Amino acid sequence: MTKQVRKGIAALGLLSAMAAVQAAPVTYTAVLTGPNESPPNASMGIGATSVTFDDVAHTLLVNVAFAGLASDSTASHIHCCTTMAGTGTAGIATETPTFANFPLGVTTGAFSHTYDTSMASTWSSGFLSANGGTAAGAEAAFNAGLMAGEAYLNIHTTTSPTGEIRGFLKPVSAVPEPASLAMLIAGIPVIALARRRRRNDTA
Repeated sequence: MTKQVRKGIAALGLLSAMAAVQAAPVTYTAVLTGPNESPPNASMGIGATSVTFDDVAHTLLVNVAFAGLASDSTASHIHCCTTMAGTGTAGIATETPTFANFPLGVTTGAFSHTYDTSMASTWSSGFLSANGGTAAGAEAAFNAGLMAGEAYLNIHTTTSPTGEIRGFLKPVSAVPEPASLAMLIAGIPVIALARRRRRNDTA
């Protein structure tokens, strides 16, 4: 085997390894609050989300828990892509008018759903149009937005139609570990109650 052939085999092996890393599902998380909105608001509500995207299996798993909203929930989506990471606003990327079966008309709730990102129905019509008019184009743009920190999950309510609480999605390596997120989600109702009591004591 010549040196050049050995180098070629090594290069193929490296490319295969890189493809395997890129193909792995990636989980993003966020804490949802009113001060994270644009513009910020004084909502005492709080939430947490875990979003796992797999661009090979074409799946998007969305988990959300929230409590203590100032008014009833009316919709929830993932928005993408802002012009700068972690700031600004963007149009709705996921299905409209809201996530399927998201709890509406409540101030506390939880949600879990897996989407097929190869289907046009997973995406908003505006996001599809802006990305070639195909689910594949929307999926690629969404993946790029997630990786760049330009996507956020928003919960809209009757008194805050543009969004009461939101959080920018970050890969789990950049935020608390999943176990910590699970503990936060479990404690959300308690945190919301404590925040509301604190607000009432100072009123």
